[in-house]
Amino acid sequence: MIRTLAHISAAAIAALTLLLLIDWAVAASRQPKDDQLVKDIQEKVKTDASLAGKLAAEQKRVTDYRRSRKLRDNWAANGLIVAAIVFLVCANRILPRQIPAPPRESPGRPSLSSRLARIQNGRLQKTMVCPTTFVDEAVARLGRHREAAIALLQAIQQHYRYLPDDALRHLCEITEITPAQIAGASSFYGQFRRSPVGEHVVKVCHGTACHVAGARQITEELRRYLDIAEGQDTDPSRQFTMEEVACLGCCSLAPVLMVDGHTAGRLTPNTVPEAVRPFEKAPT
Repeated sequence: MIRTLAHISAAAIAALTLLLLIDWAVAASRQPKDDQLVKDIQEKVKTDASLAGKLAAEQKRVTDYRRSRKLRDNWAANGLIVAAIVFLVCANRILPRQIPAPPRESPGRPSLSSRLARIQNGRLQKTMVCPTTFVDEAVARLGRHREAAIALLQAIQQHYRYLPDDALRHLCEITEITPAQIAGASSFYGQFRRSPVGEHVVKVCHGTACHVAGARQITEELRRYLDIAEGQDTDPSRQFTMEEVACLGCCSLAPVLMVDGHTAGRLTPNTVPEAVRPFEKAPT
């Protein structure tokens, strides 16, 4: 029964992964065409007001498609999480647990593995800087069973604003949750962060209206001004973390960004620094 369930969950993982990849490829091919079509109609509306209805219809079609794709991808991602958890649980029960015997140490000289373990333990103790009292409180409130893994991770994320490694190690020590289960859930669930978040969160809108109005240039200028490296989302001093979001609900102000709930609209690359400068710390 467990083997059958493991095979089914593995097939589900493969199918859902393939669905997400296909959906991403289709969207990557379709999005530039849709954006260009909307932009072309916007240019024509400037000289022919009768095309305003067509522009509104195209914008609605693009928005509806992207919302349905986001909903579909969210369902697929959640299904992927469940399938991965089921597979890991089944694999953990199927695979034999063999603990290798430790190598013998000579009376006068400890073995290399023993010395390395002591060094590693010393490093772990030095890097244990995140207090774990909250983890104990969350476990007492939400439970220590595997089914509580997502709720516990959400609580830790909300408290620390990311998932600290030492908090996760402590969570595994005091619950039935395994490191493999945490790795699977935190990798597939989009809200979880494994690195510290900045003091301020800057959300840059990349919805249809903002994208057409130059959201990409706003993002690039923000990266340059905050000195955020490619592939990173937080500046070196951890003052700002940048996020690209689907919509901020301020289409009339496009392009727009939001810093800790404060909105700045009708931006240009030259005005980006003015939007974030009030939140910068004065140099000491």
